[in-house]
Amino acid sequence: MIASHRERLMRLVRRRLPNAQDAEDCVQEAILRAASHSGLDPDRIGPFLTSVALRLCVDHYREQERRRRLLRRAATVGVPELPDEGVCDQDFGRWLLGQVEQLRGRERQVVLARAQGISTLEFARMHQISVKAAEGAFTRGRARLRMVCARALDGAAA
Repeated sequence: MIASHRERLMRLVRRRLPNAQDAEDCVQEAILRAASHSGLDPDRIGPFLTSVALRLCVDHYREQERRRRLLRRAATVGVPELPDEGVCDQDFGRWLLGQVEQLRGRERQVVLARAQGISTLEFARMHQISVKAAEGAFTRGRARLRMVCARALDGAAA
């Protein structure tokens, strides 16, 4: 039953993904997910497959964008051109680390863990919390640090 939807899904996904291999992977993943649901209503297989395939297309583009941003960030990170820039960057890093210590509980823990190279997924596993809770704490901590930086820069400009 599920396999009968393959060609329709390929047409649907192929219009959204430029690469034929990516489209094939997306369709296969959608079929695999449908097959793994033992209680799926036979009348709802088509809409379920369509929904899953479209979401997988969106996930594909999100991953592409994440990689593009990561590459752009990695490409712009380099050695400071002037010695005083390096000194200022180190001083700012020490100051920012001091500001991290002002964060509360889980926010401080997750920001410090990320600074040590620990992913939010690893942090969540280590602290036995959900990944969403770890990501939320990291996002809140980062937002608080941005506010502290903005206030400090406003104070320096005045």
